[in-house]
Amino acid sequence: MSWGRVQSGYKAQPLSAFLKQPAPPASPAVDWPKFTDDALKLDFPKYLSFLLQFCPEVAEDKAIRAKMASVGIAPGQAFDSNKLSEAQKGELALGVKGGYDAIEKRVADLGKVINGWQVGAAQGARSFYKGDYLLLAAAARAGIYGNDPVEAMYPLTKKDGTGAELDGSKHNYTLTFAAGEYPPVNAFWSVTMYDGKTQLLIENPINRYLINSPMLPSLKKNKDGSLTLYIQKDAPPADKKANWLPAPDGPIYMVMRLYWPKTEPPSILPPGEGTWQPPAITVVP
Repeated sequence: MSWGRVQSGYKAQPLSAFLKQPAPPASPAVDWPKFTDDALKLDFPKYLSFLLQFCPEVAEDKAIRAKMASVGIAPGQAFDSNKLSEAQKGELALGVKGGYDAIEKRVADLGKVINGWQVGAAQGARSFYKGDYLLLAAAARAGIYGNDPVEAMYPLTKKDGTGAELDGSKHNYTLTFAAGEYPPVNAFWSVTMYDGKTQLLIENPINRYLINSPMLPSLKKNKDGSLTLYIQKDAPPADKKANWLPAPDGPIYMVMRLYWPKTEPPSILPPGEGTWQPPAITVVP
């Protein structure tokens, strides 16, 4: 079935139309600031001040909101970095760099490393974070809009089983699930390939960006019933192409997604301590 036929089967309409009620008044127009290359650098206080007006303050944010307000970052309040002195701009730039460095380090330290994969829980409701804004930022950086662990787990990696950085320009790799040891889920699972530099999907000649459990019938099993995925930038031999997950010509970033993970053994839950572990990615000799 083509995507066009799938899309034509959907109908979108306002809730009021669905309920056959009068449409509510239109929301006030928002004069969004133009996004620039400097938006997340020296100009970030301006954008943050603008966005805060749409984020009602809650009790646990009271202290940090007060700290931000003390330096002029407040809901809807104009912040002009051009009024800062050169010394202040320098301090702001250092602060931004330090913040990004801290976020990247927290991303690298998320969860527990198992066979080269980081297995942990970084997403959850407000009560999950308990005011840990660095963890919240790391969760957004590693995989924004992620689900709670009981809904989905996201083992991720940039390294093989030995701890070496994955690089499609230097090596071909394999990922093998032993017979009967696929990710234990009640729904479905997937393994997705990304560019290690941009975390974007990889353009490739077969338009394949992941391998998932619904594809199992079309994949080729090994004689012992195991399943080997071939992770490389160039197509493997014809007898292996069905299991090819195209990789970038450079750093690799991979994410395994387990939707509705099983709670009974074998299970990836609790995060980092479960009885099921993701298999290591190995270099092809």
